[in-house]
Amino acid sequence: MRFSLRIFLGYFLFVGLTGWYVLTLIRDEIKPAVRQSAEEVLIDSSNLLAELIRPDFVSGRLDQGRFAGAVAAYLARSPKAAVWGLDKGKLDLRVYVTDARGIVRLDSAGSAVGQDYSGWRDVYLTLHGKYGARSSMADPADPGSTVMYVAAPIIDQGRIVGVLTVAKPNTAMQPYIDRARAKLWRAGLMLVAVSLLAGALFSWWLSRGIARLTDFTRAVRDGKPVPVPAFPANRELAHLADALGEMRDRLEGKAYVEHYVHALTHELKSPLAGIRGSAELLAEPLDEAAHKRFLGHIQNETARMQAIVDRLLDLARLEARHGLTDPESVPLADVATTVLAALEPQRQGRLSEVDVPSDAVVTGERFLLEQALRNLLQNALDFTPSDGVIRIAATPVASGWQITVHNDGPAIPDYALPRLFERFYSLPGPGRERKGTGLGLALTRTIAELHGGSATLANDPAGGVVATLILA
Repeated sequence: MRFSLRIFLGYFLFVGLTGWYVLTLIRDEIKPAVRQSAEEVLIDSSNLLAELIRPDFVSGRLDQGRFAGAVAAYLARSPKAAVWGLDKGKLDLRVYVTDARGIVRLDSAGSAVGQDYSGWRDVYLTLHGKYGARSSMADPADPGSTVMYVAAPIIDQGRIVGVLTVAKPNTAMQPYIDRARAKLWRAGLMLVAVSLLAGALFSWWLSRGIARLTDFTRAVRDGKPVPVPAFPANRELAHLADALGEMRDRLEGKAYVEHYVHALTHELKSPLAGIRGSAELLAEPLDEAAHKRFLGHIQNETARMQAIVDRLLDLARLEARHGLTDPESVPLADVATTVLAALEPQRQGRLSEVDVPSDAVVTGERFLLEQALRNLLQNALDFTPSDGVIRIAATPVASGWQITVHNDGPAIPDYALPRLFERFYSLPGPGRERKGTGLGLALTRTIAELHGGSATLANDPAGGVVATLILA
């Protein structure tokens, strides 16, 4: 199982369980909270009505008093109200009044007058000077038919002479409870969905960072010149990437020095031996022709050593880089024109055919691109006969542009093809006794890799040799 999937599943489990617990807790608290708010309103209402009915109750004019008329008028009302989107078309508040013995003297519902309510908690507790309230089912067979009753004492000259109870069915509050629960579940599910989406994005982001580090490590393993990935929004991954980059630099530096010390030592042995032999011979009495010949040999070998050191330093600087320094849009047609003009003295009658479209543009460093193409053209000039033709063409490919340099020279031996881009490996050109430094093609390949491409050299089945430079 992928690391990112494990993180997401763990996050999903945590968010899901937490969301379910919180939603369930709030859902279970909505109903009691609504009823507690309703009870608080009923307390105020019952105490207010108890004061309003007291004059009629004490004077014995309860049935014909103003309060009874107000109750009748209340029952005849139709509010036609819209409460937060819910229509209320009828009044459902019930009021009944009992005397000091608990006998019902007035009932807005008209069904309990004369009945003994002294045993009900609302009446019983209120007559004993306590807070009286109860919740009872209107229909014993229907658990949803509960009614909330809140009572207040009717006090005359410091004595409790009666009880007024206000009742409200819980079914009147249920629509508001259901709506609140529905809104809560919708909001909760949306919150969980957003949280899961955020978790998925976080998992993808973290996984992508780890994948980039993995790709970087594999590129380092394969010796590719890739830059250290940047993580500006993740300090931990940035530190890890920097640590991997430092480790890469130290390991590469150590191996690089060891490799080049061995390679340079091996390559310089031959010219040093020639210089030493010539110097020893120059110490002996020689005629002028021999003296001039051995002196020229020393100068040639010294120039060769200098060329090796210079090219090796160029290659070392390039291989130490892991990306382009100042990339810009570079037209390949301009690069080809510049390089051909620089090599004009060396062409010596060889024809050049250039087919590079004007829209052939790559992003890179112009100096390095010119150097890479110059190495390929120089190599082509070294192996092209005096009446040969060098063809330069650029064609678009999926990853960018492909530059080909074709020459009419002899085919490359099969044993040499796999080694041409190795450092210090080279073949002598036609009519030349001495090989080149063997670093030009290595430089070209390094430049191509810095530009996200590659460099190859192959025999053309139709004749000649074709060098291919792919630039991203």
